[in-house]
Amino acid sequence: MYQQMIFVNLATADVAASRKFFTELGYTINPQFSDDNCSCVVISDTIVAMLLSKQRYADFTKKEIADSTKTSEVLICLSAESREKVDELVEKAAAAGGTANDDVQDQGFMYGRSFDDLDGHSWEVVWMDPAAVQG
Repeated sequence: MYQQMIFVNLATADVAASRKFFTELGYTINPQFSDDNCSCVVISDTIVAMLLSKQRYADFTKKEIADSTKTSEVLICLSAESREKVDELVEKAAAAGGTANDDVQDQGFMYGRSFDDLDGHSWEVVWMDPAAVQG
């Protein structure tokens, strides 16, 4: 059965540094689709982040590339299997040079935190109680 994938394309100032950052979070790099201008970060079987040099990113758009340290161009949200896994990923991001945001969202049945990667892209990490979703 076909499973649709998502490829999140993000401009980065330093492909090598971004590659190191995401491998420190526990993700793998697909070398088949990676080179000096791009890192293909495998987040899951259906989610891939393409970290592109700004020059390579510009090949795919006629729009101005947002300065993600000053503007929010996208909010990327990843699910986590538990509250502890939310904290673990955000703490790994901070240890790898990212910025953990202080805004914890705790609604009992849903728990989330966020971090900014080396380029200022915002990543949210959320756990939701499966029993609350089945409602």
